[in-house]
Amino acid sequence: MRVRVVLFTSDLRIHDHPPLRAALNSADAVVPLFVRDRGIAATGFPAPNREAFLADCLRDLDAGLRERGGRLVVRSGDVVDEVAKVVAETDALAVHLAGGVSGYARRREDRLREALHAMGCDLVVHDAVVTCVPPGAVTPAGRDHFAVFTPYHRHWSNQGTRAVVRAPRAVTVPDGVGSEELPARTAVSGVSPGLAEGGERAGRARLTAWLRSGIAGYEAGHDDLAGDATSRLSPDLHFGTVSPVEVVHRASTVGGRAAEAFVRQLAWRDFHHQVLAARPAAAHANYRAQHDRWRSERSAAQEVEAWRQGLTGYPIVDAAMRQLRHEGWMHNRGRLLTASFLTKTLYVDWRVGARYFLDLLVDGDVANNQLNWQWMAGTGTDSRPNRVLNPVAQAKRYDPDGAYVRRWVPELADLPGAAIHEPWKLTGLDRAAYDYPDPLLDLSDGLARFKSARGLD
Repeated sequence: MRVRVVLFTSDLRIHDHPPLRAALNSADAVVPLFVRDRGIAATGFPAPNREAFLADCLRDLDAGLRERGGRLVVRSGDVVDEVAKVVAETDALAVHLAGGVSGYARRREDRLREALHAMGCDLVVHDAVVTCVPPGAVTPAGRDHFAVFTPYHRHWSNQGTRAVVRAPRAVTVPDGVGSEELPARTAVSGVSPGLAEGGERAGRARLTAWLRSGIAGYEAGHDDLAGDATSRLSPDLHFGTVSPVEVVHRASTVGGRAAEAFVRQLAWRDFHHQVLAARPAAAHANYRAQHDRWRSERSAAQEVEAWRQGLTGYPIVDAAMRQLRHEGWMHNRGRLLTASFLTKTLYVDWRVGARYFLDLLVDGDVANNQLNWQWMAGTGTDSRPNRVLNPVAQAKRYDPDGAYVRRWVPELADLPGAAIHEPWKLTGLDRAAYDYPDPLLDLSDGLARFKSARGLD
């Protein structure tokens, strides 16, 4: 019996899955394998929200495979050791894997290739599974990656995407391959109460609903904080329960400027992946040094904690931070605002914020999280590294009636209209009636500190 192994990582789906399709086309049986990698656990990357969402994803993937006559095999340990054990147990001739971009993913591929070669087994790495366009597929002349989004997007759009691969009708798994019990969301503690359901079925349902009734208003409403007019597909893209290639194809059938604006965001996702693939150190080091003398978490402990708890005294910032804690997710405009506030107003090291986001975000992706934080901190790919987002001006623009703030900062819910964005302007007894802190600092003071640190004054 010809056997192949499919190692699932950030591609927890059956639809549009090139590694699974290729393995099925070349074998009599396949082993769909997921390894709970202790190497990833050692990095501190796993967090309750992602662990809970992952549990949903694995159970749903197993259910989908069982509907087709197969099942998911789950092991725990060192990923190379566990894959090698399955190969030895089944005499598999090849292992199929979606290509990754992080330094860890690249090292995993190298270790797997070396170990499997010694066993007479091939490692087949598939591109355009986690991203639409493989990192390195489009590059500027004489360089290994694009450092500016606009020219990247132009080339990305001209590159096109591969065809969508249909889901298999049948999956045969060899007898006798042992598996651990599937993890359960209920076994994970510290999960955000509003965390979305994970899994391919839930992800595809979100995608279908979005394309049917949401995408048409995306161009006009994607920054409307209260309107919540984004797809909310980022967790599904992070875990690969929906395919970015299929999302582009299906969005393109909708057509129009709104669909183009949405697809552009998928290009941003690919852009960050190609940056990280070329510069893996950007996960923890400045992509472009600005010679900042960042305040550390220790030196700004009280301010950082107020930021985390949503108690900065700036309602729009606090609303976004409270949404993060409750849902394990945050509106993209909120991510920009809270990142600007921490790095540009409080002048705290971007890594402090990036780490906290990774502790809570269900879509916590190293490429997108770290490089978006660097973009906002002015150490990344932004061509305007000194831009500062004024939280009051942004609130009045993107939450003009204060509905988003009222949703997440209920102690201010009685304040009328845009007055909710500046509660410190209340006088006398009116102000005393609200149990809400004064601003941590005046915005002009924060701006002056930032300009001085960057040598802009």
